[in-house]
Amino acid sequence: MCYIALQKYGKGDLLMKSKNTRLIYWIMSCVLAAALVLCGSCHSYAADVKTAVLERFLEYVTHDTQSDVNSDTAPSTDKQLEFAKLLYQECIAIGLSDVELNEEFGIVTATLPSNTGKTGVPVLGLLAHMDTSYEFTGRDVVPRVWDNYDGGVIKLNEEIELSPDEFPDLKNYIGQTIITASGDTLLGADDKAGIAVILTAMEYLLQHPEIPRGKIRIAFTPDEEIGRGTENFDVEAFGADFAFTVDGGALGELQFENFYATRASFEITGKSVHPGHAKGIMINAALIAAEIASAFPPGEIPAKTEGYEGFFHLTGIEGDIEKSKMSYLIRCFDKEELDARKKFVEDLADSFNEKYGENTVKLDLADQYSNMKEQVDPQIIEFAKSAFSAAGVEPVIIPIRGGTDGARLSYMGLPCPNIFTGAHNLHGPYEFIPLESMEKSVQVVISLCGRLPEFDFKTN
Repeated sequence: MCYIALQKYGKGDLLMKSKNTRLIYWIMSCVLAAALVLCGSCHSYAADVKTAVLERFLEYVTHDTQSDVNSDTAPSTDKQLEFAKLLYQECIAIGLSDVELNEEFGIVTATLPSNTGKTGVPVLGLLAHMDTSYEFTGRDVVPRVWDNYDGGVIKLNEEIELSPDEFPDLKNYIGQTIITASGDTLLGADDKAGIAVILTAMEYLLQHPEIPRGKIRIAFTPDEEIGRGTENFDVEAFGADFAFTVDGGALGELQFENFYATRASFEITGKSVHPGHAKGIMINAALIAAEIASAFPPGEIPAKTEGYEGFFHLTGIEGDIEKSKMSYLIRCFDKEELDARKKFVEDLADSFNEKYGENTVKLDLADQYSNMKEQVDPQIIEFAKSAFSAAGVEPVIIPIRGGTDGARLSYMGLPCPNIFTGAHNLHGPYEFIPLESMEKSVQVVISLCGRLPEFDFKTN
């Protein structure tokens, strides 16, 4: 599929296109591309990539694909499956092979075949997830494109603004194109930017067969945000020797360490009686929930930790006198620390049962994913570093303060570090992504694929 910049975009202009309009743009783009080839001209690498990844991203974020932590289905929401069908059709349209949609689980896979006769070339996997966070609404996303950012405040709406005083990373992108939502929703760059990057890179390589490459396998999975993105993923059928998730943050990030992750759910049962006659009888579940929350260490929360520091994250609290529920995320980088944090939560529940009576507090602990560091061969990281450098990107090695599908895949036999998309401030209305960072991510993926035939990958 050809994408050509046929529309100017200015500061704050909305780039919303109907499907019919996109079809017209596609036809006009192909005609223009053919004309340029016939006249002996060609697009610049940057123009092709930049326009294509922008067009894809702006369309993808308008599709609501929020996952549901309370659902037992796979995928957890039907709207993810609808988006998977769109991606399935796009994979076919750009010319990928072996395109499959597993409608039972909502997983899309496809192949970019090798174009080199060289033997022993490893198979590279590239993955991104379709769902957006359950922590903030992803419905009716209106993307806004801010051309030539001037370093000032970006007003998303009457109440929400992006200020470099609060978000100093903005200062790194003066003069660049910033993409945001409208302030009423998250943007969805996590991880629709990754999907746009992968498909743009695959399209570019198909259009440039002079670039030698090995076999590339791609996959788009659901429910990463709720820790279930790879539950039904068939690593053996995928057939890659190693892979990368394209699900990272700022420009240059290359990550192969992530949190150990556990979810803690409290269910509190109270006793409701008339408040005028409640002395010595009433047990207020809502007050117990507040008491439990106050018992957690106040300095060990996301807003007060960074780097390799772990935390407890209260993600939800609801209820009344009779019943209350609380949800926590437990995160850290060390297994022994995780065990200690889980014991702290178990002891906390026990102490409240001693205080208010047996079975007042029920605790459920569910492990979500582990730190991939022990599963990723250093030669894969060195290969990635060389591809970054070849694309003109300085690798920034930092831990993932979160998790990706790659964390679980690494423990399922598919080593899977993570590379950047360029996104910032994920899971909320302040989310933004510089277009130029997405463009660089595409170039890194192309570099990974192009250097694959020369990678002497030694399996254990």
